[in-house]
Order: sequence, then C-alpha cells, then structure tokens
Amino acid sequence: MKSAIKQLASISLFALALAASPALAAADEKLRAAAEQAKPAVIDSLHEMVLIESGSADVEGLKKMADFTEARLKALGAKTERRKTTHGAGADMVIGTFEGTGTKKLMLIAHMDTVYEHGILASQPYKVDGVRIYGPGIADDKGGIAVILHSLKILNDAGWRDYAKLTVAFNPDEEVGSIGSGETISELADQHDVVLSCEPTVAPPVARNESLLLGASGTAIGTMEVKGKASHAGAAPQLGRNALLELAHQLLQTQDIAKTIPGTQLNWTTAKAGTVRNQIPESASAGADIRLTIPDGVQKLQAALDEKIKTRLIPDTEVSVKVVAGRPPFVADDRGRALAREGQAIYGEIDRQLAIAEMTGGATDAGYAARSGKAIVVESFGLAGWGYHARDEYIDTDSIVPRLYLMTRMLTELGKRK
Repeated sequence: MKSAIKQLASISLFALALAASPALAAADEKLRAAAEQAKPAVIDSLHEMVLIESGSADVEGLKKMADFTEARLKALGAKTERRKTTHGAGADMVIGTFEGTGTKKLMLIAHMDTVYEHGILASQPYKVDGVRIYGPGIADDKGGIAVILHSLKILNDAGWRDYAKLTVAFNPDEEVGSIGSGETISELADQHDVVLSCEPTVAPPVARNESLLLGASGTAIGTMEVKGKASHAGAAPQLGRNALLELAHQLLQTQDIAKTIPGTQLNWTTAKAGTVRNQIPESASAGADIRLTIPDGVQKLQAALDEKIKTRLIPDTEVSVKVVAGRPPFVADDRGRALAREGQAIYGEIDRQLAIAEMTGGATDAGYAARSGKAIVVESFGLAGWGYHARDEYIDTDSIVPRLYLMTRMLTELGKRK
C-alpha cells in the first residue's frame, strides 16, 4: 500500500463496492475448520516475526527475516532462492517455487521490511490487548507473510496441488519503493496468470468492512534546486541573491500545480537552505512526495513545473526541477475487478461482508506486478489492522480466520480454471 511512506489514504477516499454477489458455494467446512485450527500458529508466527526488527536499512534484521521465511517455505516443499536486490541496502529477496499438477500459474507477494528504526521494540513492544496485537510491522506487512505461509500450509496439508506453478516472493525494500526488487517482481508477475498481493486491509471500526484493493498510487520524487549568490547578511545583503527566498517563492507558486493534472498529487515535504545565520544563502533545495494514477503523470508534471518556474522573484537566480519516476501506479483491470467480486462471494460463504476499495493514496508492489497488464492482480489479502507506520500499529485477531479462508478458497477456485 508506496513511495518510501506507505500510508493508506483516509477511509473517506475508499469507494466501497458492497454489491451483492451470489456465493460461489456453501462454505468449505474443512477449510474453515483448518483456518480456525491454524489461528494460534499464525499468532505465534506474528510474535516471532515482530521480534525480528527489519527496517528497510537493517540488513541483519532482514537477513533474519529471510532466514525465517525461507525455512518456512522449504518446510512446505518449495524450491527456494535468495536473490540479491539490485539497489539499496543489499538485502535478499526470498523466492519460493512449487510445482503442481494443474494448469494455472499463481503468485503471492508480501514484503519483509518495515519503516521502523532499529531499537523500536524498546519503546514499541509486542503486546496483546483483547483482539488487537500491537507491534512494529505486524500489519504492514508481517501479517501478509503470515497469511501466505499458513494458507499454503493448510492447502499443503490437504494435498492441494491444483496449479502448474505457484511462486511466493518476499522482498526486503518495499517501504523504500522496492528500488532493488521492483523489476524482479514485474518479471516474475509476467510469468504468472494471477498475482495476489498481501498488504493489510483496514480493520473495523476504522473501516466499515475489511476489503480488497483495486487501485494504488504510483510514486515519484520531485527535487527543486535554486542557485543564488552569497553575501554578508549584515553589511551587504543587497549584493547577494537569496536562494532561500526564491525557493519559497517557487514552492508557493507550484504547490497546487498537480490540481491542473488529474491523476497526480504533489506535496513539497522537505527543504534546506543556508549554513550560517549571517550569510545570504547561495543555494536552496526542496523535495516533493508525488503520487500518480496515470501512466504519463511524470511527464505532465515535469512539463508544468518547467513552465511555472520561469517566473522568478529574485533576479539572477537559477531554478531547476526534476521529477523522477518511482513505483508504477496500480489500477486493476476488469479481470481484477471480477476476481475481487469472487472474494466478496467467498466472504459471504462465512457470513461476512467484504468491501472493494477502489483507490488508496499509498503505493504498493501491485503496481510492479500489474505494470505490463499480463497478470490479473488484486491487492490487500493480508490481515486487517491499522496504525501502519505509527506507534500503535496492530492487527485484529478476528480477521485471521476469515483471511486464511479467503486466501485458501481463492487459490482453490483459481486452481480449478483451465
């Protein structure tokens, strides 16, 4: 659900599609019973993973997460691979492959990294409070990993092999834009028919119902640079060209520029100027968080910004701006929408409602998986929770059984298709 910051948009942005869909069948009581039986083991896995601090820059913690997930996949019979990311901290992706007897090629994805700095457990420990379990990264996205591992165990124990190939990919850099794993995710997704991405869903009562997600923003980074001229701030300020003032002018006149380009969002979030108090600053810079839901948004924003910065406040200053694309946007196609509706029907089998969330301002690896349009992609098969990236992140344990049931039933249904 990302640039470096993967926050879900406010719930008011969710278009909840609760259209009644006929149930695919009566509830599969064996799968439901298996999900109930697996619940304590899921909680144990969550506990073990939360105690592994695995921020995006924590190479040692990410190695421990890779060891944990690879061992679990091997125990399920997967052929595993550790693949180095191409950029960033240098941690490994874990890729597990199962060969089956069916016809469909299925892929499950989740991420091992969190946004939290090393040492966070000292101030934000694992704790249980009723149906909520708190811990850094427990929802985003260790809950997603747990859903994948325990759903596959349920199906493995049942002897399910109704697929041609089933691939699991866990990456270590989602929270920083999947800068070293995104291309691998795209490459793998293009070899599969369906990709189920396991970011969390918003837990009630924050949202009325749990959901599946059909859209997430792409990301880009904006950088503005201003060059001026230094001078003594007290004795000869008039001889300088104040880069800070010019930067302020440019930020104000570009702050609403995305409003003229539907499908884009730009917010200036960082700035830097000057080094000492008594000198007119000769340089200044600012950074922007950019979200996109259109494929040519980067180009359109770049052109609009280039035109706008031609208007200067301080003569003889130089201003430049650059927009660099990050994770691509995710917008599910009609096939993804149909699959999400099947998820609604599956939830209906166990007398629960499932919403369809149309779009979030966060960004997810579903964007990479869906980039070429070859695979059917749906997001948010992880556990229900809230407080992502905050000091009160939690999962709702009441979502464990329904989410295991959803994943196992979805996979078995997909496996039946020719």
